[in-house]
Amino acid sequence: MRWLTRLFFLLLLLILLGAVGLSIYAWRSQPRMDGEIQLPGLRGAVQVQRDGSDVAHILATDPRDAWMAMGYVHAQERGWQLEFNRRLMRGQLSEVFGRSTLETDLLMRTLGIRQAAQAQLAGMSEEGRVALKAYSDGVNAFFAGRQQALSPEFQILHIDPREEAAAGRYWEPEDSAGWALMMALDLGGNWGNELARLSALQVLDTPALWQLFPPYPGEAPAASADLAELYRAMRVFPAADSKQSRAPEAPPAADTLAQGVIEWTRSLGEVEGKGSNNWVVSGARSASGKPLLANDPHLGLSAPAIWYFARLQAPDVPGLRGMDVIGATLPGTPFVVLGRTPDVAWGFTNTGPDVQDLYLEQLDPSDPTRYRVPAPAGQEAWARFDERVETIRVKGEPDLVHTVRSSRHGPVLSDAPGRARDLIDTGRFALSLRWTALEADNRNVDATLASNRARSVDDLVEAYRYFHAPMQNAVMADRSGRIAFKAVGKVPLRSPDNRIRGVAPSPGWDARYDWTGYLPYEDTPQDDGAKGWIATANQRIHAVDYPHFLTQDWAAPYRQERIEALLAQTEKHDTASFRAMHGDLHSEATLRLLPHLSKTPSSHPLAAAALASLKDFKGGMSADAAAPLLYSVWVDEFTRGVVGQRLGVERFEKLYGKRLFRNAVEGILERDDRGWCGQQGCAAASTAALDRALNRISAQQGQDVSRWRWGAAHPAISVHRPFSNVGALAPMFEVRKETGGDPFTVNVGQYHLDKADAPFANRHAASLRAIYDLAEPENSLFIYQTGQSGNVLSSRYRDMSDAWAAVEYRPLQMAPAQWRSSLELKP
Repeated sequence: MRWLTRLFFLLLLLILLGAVGLSIYAWRSQPRMDGEIQLPGLRGAVQVQRDGSDVAHILATDPRDAWMAMGYVHAQERGWQLEFNRRLMRGQLSEVFGRSTLETDLLMRTLGIRQAAQAQLAGMSEEGRVALKAYSDGVNAFFAGRQQALSPEFQILHIDPREEAAAGRYWEPEDSAGWALMMALDLGGNWGNELARLSALQVLDTPALWQLFPPYPGEAPAASADLAELYRAMRVFPAADSKQSRAPEAPPAADTLAQGVIEWTRSLGEVEGKGSNNWVVSGARSASGKPLLANDPHLGLSAPAIWYFARLQAPDVPGLRGMDVIGATLPGTPFVVLGRTPDVAWGFTNTGPDVQDLYLEQLDPSDPTRYRVPAPAGQEAWARFDERVETIRVKGEPDLVHTVRSSRHGPVLSDAPGRARDLIDTGRFALSLRWTALEADNRNVDATLASNRARSVDDLVEAYRYFHAPMQNAVMADRSGRIAFKAVGKVPLRSPDNRIRGVAPSPGWDARYDWTGYLPYEDTPQDDGAKGWIATANQRIHAVDYPHFLTQDWAAPYRQERIEALLAQTEKHDTASFRAMHGDLHSEATLRLLPHLSKTPSSHPLAAAALASLKDFKGGMSADAAAPLLYSVWVDEFTRGVVGQRLGVERFEKLYGKRLFRNAVEGILERDDRGWCGQQGCAAASTAALDRALNRISAQQGQDVSRWRWGAAHPAISVHRPFSNVGALAPMFEVRKETGGDPFTVNVGQYHLDKADAPFANRHAASLRAIYDLAEPENSLFIYQTGQSGNVLSSRYRDMSDAWAAVEYRPLQMAPAQWRSSLELKP
């Protein structure tokens, strides 16, 4: 007993010592927010004050000091986010995670994100380079200073960036330019849709392809070519028994730590679901007589959030203009991306134009280092691929040497593991990418810098002349009362005889499929708000008679039409009416298909009670109701049963998930299309889908239909990279809140049905909400789904989550009544 007692007290002592040690570490890992810190390289003192909303106000006497301090604060608050993003865009994840992230590293190296960033850095303005250098100095100074313990991710994964930072090589200006490219990669382009169409054409003819990928309502398919016949004649697809060559094999996705990164990589180039809302009313439609503007960009939910709210203020100095701007910054860059100055506010939604074209490069049978290029009719000409060698360090294994090839169009994607390689006969073809964002004249940095100094709508329109990618629908309002919309970004022009128009891979040796230039900025869609409001939600942004082709892949107009209807319902809007619109859960898309579910016969024991729950259902996708759950699972099961059967399970699973095929399902059901549903018709397919849905829901939420809840299946999950994939750590690092909505509601809740563990979880939603009042800008509001801190041990890691889920806000003020903390950075 005496020894047991001693052992007990020893264990208790060890637990107490561990708790004390953890408490000390947690305290040391928090950013210093009061007092003074020496920051060598500053030209003068900088005040970093946090207000009651936890917004960081950076007040400097020189713009360079403001940008440097922004880098320091981002590193204080979001050090792991910077570390992960740096490795991601540099293609260096495998140094930490081993072979499981090779697919991602190979793709990043193949795309040449870092090389493109270096070329763009060289071509940007001197002022832009100064800003990025100052920011980099701030990031490096934080890590080199060793005044704050590194956050838990660094400790768990044994990563120490401090020596590299001390040498000034940890974060470099091209990393900031590269992160702007990564945002364009996440939001822009359509190469995933091109590959999806290519895959589907292995089993579908061209008419069936356009049933599966319908064009925008009222439009014909963008491509006039018979794509199925074209690819068959060219013998594009690999033979069933062929062995693909050149690219390293993708490692099995066995390491759960890296699973989220692998899924992100495989979804690149997909435009569906990557949307946002913004709207603005003029003074004629507001209670104050001045404009009101709202924005909620829809992005993948992450913890920490993609945004960090800050104010940057500095006066003009000789040779350098100052700024006074507040709003959402992106850790990794020194500017406010979305926000306001004292006199003008702006918000973005993704335009989603077709700015990525895939090209089939025909290989020379006698020399596969050469590919076919345009030549006079009846002749053939060949050119050599440009090559560079990339060496990738892999944890626990020898370095991997990878040769990256580029054609006249751009990097060869089929030299990296993934869909681009698997879908073509790599003995006869390579698949290359042309993408606007990789062009050396990309000046996003200069455009964003200029926006931070805007004092009017005219200033903003001029600033975004230099914006390149991803193209954005910018809505703007200023205190003079002017409102406007402008599509900002570069869109390629295609020849009138281009019969594919970028919706599927094109023959790279045929000059008619080359780009012929770019759409002039003056010709991109715009609107001066003559009707009293402007609203965009990723729908087609131009009239039917617009003379230029932007894309076929617009989002269905459900959200935009709902916003327009809500704007019309209220004669004079205020922040309260805008809040209600941000929280709106009505799904018109649900109402379109609901009659098909309501009349579905079923002998399932739960069918009567389940269908009765639809009686008073009007499309409101509320978290506490059963009807949204029943509808969502039924349409998922119908899609799996009908589209999956036609495509084949393996092909379908690779295409489905983030892509819902909802427009295709609408057409199939409304036509009662037996070519898709089978000879028994779509009613029988609907019955089978309903029965499967009832079994599925009851297995998860029980036999009592009255207790079924959409919110239980539809929590918003802000995922942490990489610890959301580690079962024991996930509850600590990720942020979950039950939500309503679906992919088609204004309060959006995009789910990824390929996620077997939680297929209806809300993973792509309002990454922030903001309302700007141009009558009194200090009445402006914001919120996002986590918190300002990126340190899981901080009380500020998730302290906005409840307010975000409830569609509540924090003030966004340049002159708050009081400061929560005050730190002085001194040279």
